[in-house]
Amino acid sequence: MKKLVLIVVAVMLLAIGAGVALAGNGAPSGAHYNLNIIGVSSDKSADMTGSNGHVIFVPLAGKTAIQLTEGDFKVLDANGTDGKAIFQLPNPDPENDGITTYSVYARALGKPGGSSTTTPYIIDADGNYWYSTGSVTLKRDKGKSTFQNVSKELLYVYVDIDGDGTIERIPLFGDKAYEYFWEYDNKGLKLAQLRFYEIPTDVN
Repeated sequence: MKKLVLIVVAVMLLAIGAGVALAGNGAPSGAHYNLNIIGVSSDKSADMTGSNGHVIFVPLAGKTAIQLTEGDFKVLDANGTDGKAIFQLPNPDPENDGITTYSVYARALGKPGGSSTTTPYIIDADGNYWYSTGSVTLKRDKGKSTFQNVSKELLYVYVDIDGDGTIERIPLFGDKAYEYFWEYDNKGLKLAQLRFYEIPTDVN
């Protein structure tokens, strides 16, 4: 019995460290929350506050601040063509132990061409902006587009917040003194697809 327990624990640790079995598109199989960030050539005029859909519209060129709030997965403001959108998602690492409670996978879709870079950042109580040293760049090349695990880059902000020369890892919503954002810098990408799976990722 003891040997069986050790084997099970070893398998669980291996799954956390190496991820789970991936499908042909590079993402895990199973239930997930899907978010599509769609680049459009003209601004949206409709009020999309509280739309509760799975889409955020952003300009084909330029930066959009996607504000992040804590709660169940939900789009609270889908119109990012005015420079700001709002997306709600759970706290990914309440203990800040480097093992997430869910994982994010991303890929670029649409016609070949275009790219986007997403950089998490925080705003402190004094209004200072602190950009993470980590970011995610998606580029739509020709051929099949596959997912990549971007949990480490999108669910944490890596900054030297106290100026001691050491980069600190701050999970989203890890400090209530901050406001959390993704800066989505679009360079012609028409569709970025994000999937959120209830599986852990070890970012240590």
